[in-house]
Amino acid sequence: MSSAWMSLGVAAIAACGFPHLPRLAGGADGGDAEPAPVGLELLAGDIGGPGNEDGVGATARFGRPGGIAVGSDGNIYIADSSNNTIRRVSPDGTVTTLAGVAGMPGTTDGGGAAASFGQPSGLAVGGAGVIYVADQGGCTIRVVTYAGSVTTLAGMPAMPGSADGMAATARFNQPSGVAVGFDGSIYIADSGNYTIRKLTAEGVVMTLAGVAGMTGSADGTGAAARFGYPAAVAIDVDGDLVVADRDNHTIRKVTPAGVVTTLAGTAGMLGGTNGAGAAVRFNSPSGVTVDRAGNIYVADLGNNMIRKITPSRDVTTLAGDVAFGSADGRGLAARFSEPVGVATDSAGNVYVADTGNSMVRKVVTGTGDVTTLAGTVSEPGSQDGAGPAARFSNVTGVALGGDGNLYVADQNNSTLRRVTLAGAVTTLAGAVGMTGSADGAGASAEFFFPFGVAVGGDGTVYIADQFNHTVRKVTAAAVVTTLAGAARMQGLVNATGAGARFNRPVGVAVDSAGNVYVADQINHTIRKITAGGVVSTLAGNGVSGGGDGASAEASFSLPCGVAVDGAGNVYVADMGNHTLRKVTPAGVVTTLAGSADVLGSADGTGADARFNWPCGVAVGGDGSLYVADSRNFTVRKVTPAGVTTVAGVAGVAGVVLGATPRFGFLTGLAVVGDSLAITGGNAILLLRHGAR
Repeated sequence: MSSAWMSLGVAAIAACGFPHLPRLAGGADGGDAEPAPVGLELLAGDIGGPGNEDGVGATARFGRPGGIAVGSDGNIYIADSSNNTIRRVSPDGTVTTLAGVAGMPGTTDGGGAAASFGQPSGLAVGGAGVIYVADQGGCTIRVVTYAGSVTTLAGMPAMPGSADGMAATARFNQPSGVAVGFDGSIYIADSGNYTIRKLTAEGVVMTLAGVAGMTGSADGTGAAARFGYPAAVAIDVDGDLVVADRDNHTIRKVTPAGVVTTLAGTAGMLGGTNGAGAAVRFNSPSGVTVDRAGNIYVADLGNNMIRKITPSRDVTTLAGDVAFGSADGRGLAARFSEPVGVATDSAGNVYVADTGNSMVRKVVTGTGDVTTLAGTVSEPGSQDGAGPAARFSNVTGVALGGDGNLYVADQNNSTLRRVTLAGAVTTLAGAVGMTGSADGAGASAEFFFPFGVAVGGDGTVYIADQFNHTVRKVTAAAVVTTLAGAARMQGLVNATGAGARFNRPVGVAVDSAGNVYVADQINHTIRKITAGGVVSTLAGNGVSGGGDGASAEASFSLPCGVAVDGAGNVYVADMGNHTLRKVTPAGVVTTLAGSADVLGSADGTGADARFNWPCGVAVGGDGSLYVADSRNFTVRKVTPAGVTTVAGVAGVAGVVLGATPRFGFLTGLAVVGDSLAITGGNAILLLRHGAR
């Protein structure tokens, strides 16, 4: 199998067929059978967050909910995008799954769990309680009855295009927003085509405004208008269409005759300024809704705010602030994380699909009071302690030391933490919440969002200090010094110590001779630092790409994790290429698994395997490689026989402990005897599965 392990071809990918969605793992794609995992345990921290549980209030879980709509009966409907399902939330917060099955993307019509979706996005409720769905990955418009029966209303599943015509012959390209007009017509934000489409009651699809494939920000009528990325639509009290033009950072208006004007914001000018008209600033507005009084509410994704536009076009902030978070509270004291969808009820209250928090929130418009209706988040913190009593804030890299302890980068706390295999957590270096670059001992040292860690044979810990653009070292006595690079000085310079330059180093590994290998992410290179601090470029040329070759002939795309074996070979989780790469000590680069720029989650051999933003990589004692496949929410194993999925289900986010493990977003992993220590979110997990 050595030729398949070292030299791979290129596989094709379907044009629409959910290019941005993972395929299910464990199919008949080849690879050795993997023994069933023994189970997943919480070692330390908190595991709240995304998932797929029905239940009441905080017991329910969502997977990055996007679209949201409110029915006349007060029920709230959610396009649970990452779970590929449509969920219903009763006024008391009881969550049930109406249609689709989590982790099963597809285009199948049918009832309830027999149906499948491809990253459902926008929602609208029509007469008789039917729900219209912009099925973004499926390139179709779907309809769901109150009982959960799903049919395709317009478009051809997984066949992108821009053709007008009768419903079945029409084509869409990643539609993300949908609204129902007074006459029963359906209006669609056809995002990938940069157009606004209309589906008449007679079943005819026409382009109301914009031109397929032509971006811009022009006001005008019909084909004379241009949009940046129309992400959502809503009908106002006059029957006109309100559009969240995300990439133009504006809110637009489209009349039934196709006349387009800009209501608020200035194209290309982002910010959070309130006011009126062109003086207003938004940051990637992604959701809109209109109440009975004619007020427009905007999910201002990049600002983590809910904004309000009055009928006189005055813009204010209803709730939230630029800083992301999950706090309930009044007005600016509340916090959201990347809100995407908004909807109003008959009383004018606003419901928010708080996508980054995987929660459904309610905003009382009269007061701006924000409460969480359903879902929960992992609670960040910086508490030392044992097991679930400990708190982290986005723990990323992890490495096992010769002393039997784990060392982790607690990114948002800007600290280095030590975790025993019994789960006891202590802070080894860094000042909690204080970003900086100071060298020193213990809490007198400072980091700036550290990411990767590695431990040398002598117990020295090496840290990729991401936003300082440096590589730091920490002795067993917790004394921190800077090995290479200069704080806040990015670049691509080979030199010794402070003369070298990096650009957001994120992954580090150390060999038996004390050489440190660095995934220099924004430089798209793998760097080498000798024990004496001499920095060189082992492979890559500073330009993003996926080519194999010797040293500067090769290219990487946002490399994330690195690991080194006993022979000095470096393995790279090449995140932007969705591949696993190998670099010999001489700098020769080959692709072991995956195909450059083709994402998915297929098991298999060589180029037939698929990953989705792999971030962490570790080498087992038998030479097997383990990969944190971050956006597939899975742990993968790579051997010369191929790629297999060890644990997790592709496309199903959320931590589930026990014999059927599930993961959230994964960042790092380390082999610990017959187990894997896994990081992501605010917890450290231990997967017992027979690793060596």
